[in-house]
Amino acid sequence: HVQLVESGGGSVQAGGSLRLSCAASGRTYSKWCMGWFRQISGKEREGLATIDSRGITAYADSVKGRFTITNDIGKNTLFLQMNALEPEDSAVYYCAAAPLSGLCSSWHAVYDYWGQGTQVTVS
Repeated sequence: HVQLVESGGGSVQAGGSLRLSCAASGRTYSKWCMGWFRQISGKEREGLATIDSRGITAYADSVKGRFTITNDIGKNTLFLQMNALEPEDSAVYYCAAAPLSGLCSSWHAVYDYWGQGTQVTVS
């Protein structure tokens, strides 16, 4: 089992930045995918960025060039640096993980482990 705990959400003005963190603990896998997702109430969870065990990243068009996903393997922590935030970025943000190989999917249903979520509000 894998436990994920997010932190770093909050309120920021449009154009500002936030960095989300996701601390992972528990079982480890040699091949894995981790990702950041967000959800607005009443809408489907949206995949934003993924990174795999080789360090290969992928981004949704909506955040490409503004958000950066990184992973500090030594600290078992996933990060999402969010710049140039817009009001449309307001949502609950989640990190997720799955023991997958190959290109990481941005579809939320394939991820087994989820954090509790952290609110990001951009005004």
